[in-house]
Amino acid sequence: MSRLLHTGQVIVDLVMALDTLPATGGDVLAHSANFEAGGGFNVMAAARRNGLPVIYLGRHGSGRFGDLARAAMQAEGVEMAQAASEGKDTGLCVSLTEATTERTFISHIGAEGDLSAEDLARVVPRADDYVYVSGYSLLLDGKAQALLDWLLALPREITVVFDPGPLVKAPDSALMRALLPRIDIWTSNGPEALAFTGAAMLADALTELNRLLPAETLRVVRDGPNGCWVSAQGNAEHVLGFDVKAVDSNGAGDAHAGVFLAGLANGLAPVDAARRANAAAALAVTRWGPATAPGPAEVDALLAK
Repeated sequence: MSRLLHTGQVIVDLVMALDTLPATGGDVLAHSANFEAGGGFNVMAAARRNGLPVIYLGRHGSGRFGDLARAAMQAEGVEMAQAASEGKDTGLCVSLTEATTERTFISHIGAEGDLSAEDLARVVPRADDYVYVSGYSLLLDGKAQALLDWLLALPREITVVFDPGPLVKAPDSALMRALLPRIDIWTSNGPEALAFTGAAMLADALTELNRLLPAETLRVVRDGPNGCWVSAQGNAEHVLGFDVKAVDSNGAGDAHAGVFLAGLANGLAPVDAARRANAAAALAVTRWGPATAPGPAEVDALLAK
């Protein structure tokens, strides 16, 4: 059976809801504040809840935030390939959600910022596995090169999934030039695709991604409540979204990515997997918090309406 091997970073989110961000030097009261496992955990939880076995290849710390991260992964049935890193805690992200559902993140990297070739060698990928790569990993000096070397040495039949995230904004770094030919599935939101390609319009970004990535790469670009675009071999298809009342967009893209991969692993065609992923993301934005992906029964119920 296929597995999701996640090479990204699990961190802890301090999630705060507020009306609007204060001006520099200002002060506001938040309506709520909670510590939640976040980062790469969100994708893994979404995939696991929808039937895809998951192994976390990244590191996790030995302090209070590491304890929280491990407890969350254990509760979801996520297998951890690494032991806790001694003397270093898991990192923290302050996640601020305004009344508009817009999110602002401030992150500090901890133990999850390091990963060695020896760490990665603890799990041997199988031919039907999905290896998930976060763009954040390419920004980490203690991880990027070892991860890239490992990815490029993987057999071609193993599917490499790349999520650029908001901080990887150009394809011309040495790391990206090396990684682009090895990407089998691209998953991002629209603003990330625009920032990465330098395009002004989503249609142009899709065209530019066609140029940058191998022709057979499956490209999934989310377009908020409008759904997503699924593209391969130069042909793009729009998959409609769902009309819901959003309260928090935090983790919606992660829910989409995890459920999409679970759908593919279950034998669905990309467009059908994207339809399920759109439903999962729609349900996720109706709930507070980062890891709000639904299970298959809730997805089925929304699709049936």
